[in-house]
Amino acid sequence: MPSSHLPLDQLPIRRLTSEDVLACADLSENRGWAREEYKWGLLLTAGQGYGIDDPSGEGLVTACVVTSYGPGLAAIGMVLVSDRYARQGIGRRLMRHVIAEAGDTPLTLYATSNGQPLYEQLGFADVGHAEMLRGRFDFAEPAPDVAIRPATAEDLQAVLRLDNEIFGVDRTPMITRLPAFADHLRVAEEGGEITGFAAIWPNMDTHVIGPLIARDTATAQALVASLAAATDRPLRTDVDTRHTTLTTWLKANGLEQIATTAIMIRSLPDLPGDWRRRFAPLTVAAG
Repeated sequence: MPSSHLPLDQLPIRRLTSEDVLACADLSENRGWAREEYKWGLLLTAGQGYGIDDPSGEGLVTACVVTSYGPGLAAIGMVLVSDRYARQGIGRRLMRHVIAEAGDTPLTLYATSNGQPLYEQLGFADVGHAEMLRGRFDFAEPAPDVAIRPATAEDLQAVLRLDNEIFGVDRTPMITRLPAFADHLRVAEEGGEITGFAAIWPNMDTHVIGPLIARDTATAQALVASLAAATDRPLRTDVDTRHTTLTTWLKANGLEQIATTAIMIRSLPDLPGDWRRRFAPLTVAAG
């Protein structure tokens, strides 16, 4: 039977590729999100996209991306359903498929208040919250005096070791893309030891700060200030709400809260790694 005549619960789910970037961006725009083609390009290259084609031939009915960090963790992001197919169970069907594909691998995601009830029904538990902040960084409140410099190729192995220790699973395939993906990548260093790193990457009219990994809040602040000085765009980032000193400082420097999300996980009691040194994700779509 042609897919145009199939009921919604029988439309084939397929794997997306980098050739689907524009279709994914169109779907984002359809739901009132920014197109974010640059981010979609990273996610569909570093991760695995899943989607259902609209039987009318008008793009995608639904889509999401799964970024795998090995058997210890995978992140689900960019879960979208076309407006004309909303509230018909198609998003739930895609999520069930993704969960089945993951097998025993624990899954994490950042959920909006609208999506959280569905994820709870699918076995995800709320383990924290993140605050999305946006604005022009105005340097009203100075950062602590911590040595920050641009990252070099020679720093990569040390950055990977630090990230593995703090994030809790190996995300080498994603972190090694940062030098090409980010406009600026900075490291904090003390006594020849790298104590933190952070990047900013372009997303529509903003620069997103992420990931932000640091041994303490002072180091995180210094990394943010260094990156802010390198751009004239507004900044955006998603900070774990437990990092109250950092969020207060960011707000004192011109950023404002625009949303909050729940950090959720399935098949583990909590996220691996050390949240005290994990300040912001590369993007909430990839954990």
